[in-house]
Parts: sequence; C-alpha cells; structure tokens
Amino acid sequence: MNFLSAEKKIEAFISRSAKKAGAKGIVLGLSGGIDSSVVATLAARALGPENVLGIMMPSSVNQPQDIEDAKLVATKLGIKTKTISIQPMLDAFSSQLKPEKRAVANLMARIRMCVLYYHANTRNYLVAGTGNKSEISIGYFTKCGDGGCDILPIGELYKTQVRQLAKSMGIPKVIIDKVPTAGLWPGQTDEGEIGMTYEELDKALMGRRKDSRVTKMVASSQHKREPPEVCKI
Repeated sequence: MNFLSAEKKIEAFISRSAKKAGAKGIVLGLSGGIDSSVVATLAARALGPENVLGIMMPSSVNQPQDIEDAKLVATKLGIKTKTISIQPMLDAFSSQLKPEKRAVANLMARIRMCVLYYHANTRNYLVAGTGNKSEISIGYFTKCGDGGCDILPIGELYKTQVRQLAKSMGIPKVIIDKVPTAGLWPGQTDEGEIGMTYEELDKALMGRRKDSRVTKMVASSQHKREPPEVCKI
C-alpha cells in the first residue's frame, strides 16, 4: 500500500465531507489509542487543528495513561480538547437498570456517542468515527455507539494497515505499541474479545488464511453494517 497516497485520499475525503455537509469542523473521541490518534492527525491536516475537537471520555475503569497518551497527541497536533467523565451518566443509567457486563459495556459506547453528537450539534461539526476495516468487518463495534458517526475516515484500512500508516505519519511509538483496548472493563483487550490477534484476523479477512470463526463473525454481524431493514409493502 502507498501510505502517502492513502493519507492524501483520506484528508481529501474529510475535507470534502465537511464541505458537502456545510460543517465547520470535526469532533471525535480521543482515546489515546492508535485509531483515534490517526484520525485526529488526518482531520487536523485536512481542516486545520483549530477546526478539530478531541473529546476524552474516561470512566472509572479507564487507565490514567490513556488520558495522558490522548493529551500527548492533542498537544502535538494543536487541536482543541475536552475531558468529560462518562461515569456520572453511567451511574445514572445503572441506578435504574440491572447491571450486566456486556450491556453496560455497550451502554458506555452509546453514552460516548451521545456526548460526541451533543458537541457536534452545538458547533456544527461532523462526528468522525475511528473504526477500522478489521473491526467493522466482524461487527466488533457497538451499534449506535462507536458505530454511530457521520464519517469513517479509516474504515477501508485493516488494523495492521492502520499501524503501518501510523508509523509513516509519526504517531508516537508509545501509542503504536499499546495493547488495543476499549477500556470497557478491567483487563479488557480487543484481541482477547475477538479471540485472535489482529494479524491473524486480517490474514483471514484478506483471504490469506481460512478461518470459519471469522467467516461466521462476518455473516452474523451483517445487520450492524446496514441501515435498519424496512418492511416492503
């Protein structure tokens, strides 16, 4: 892959999407992870750092280092930031609903989506999602959560390609080398949930490795990649 070409195409896509929507800028969740760091960098290049807002949305289970890593990227780029704890909102929901680990994890993602859209609405910004092709392909995202966005700048790049792109863009090594995690519960890791490494997953998705489990994940998550089905009358 020509990563310089990919960078330019994504930057042009972000710029074109904002112009088409009449939006003044981009807002995204800045987690301190590689995907959001790459998207933030490309958005800042496309629209100027003054038109990009990165929102850090920790809960009680997030590691302080994640916030530090997010701030590192934001400072390097010169973008605007906000830190908003989602814990009070999560507690309010949990006080009325019976806690269940996976349901609460999805709730966390949906609360973050609401926070992003609030700030998008008040600023006339677009919400940029940070999902990559590997995760989108197998449905490893929350419907109406981190899957809720206006544009997906790196949605055509597999996770392993995002890592390579990050290196070519000069994303801090500490972020590139981090163990991917959504911080949904203590000790949670993306690869642990998926059940394989991203290298193994990408080989299967690219057709270089046969894996019936991956085939099943792609098929069963098809509904997450499509608009709600309408009953034909």
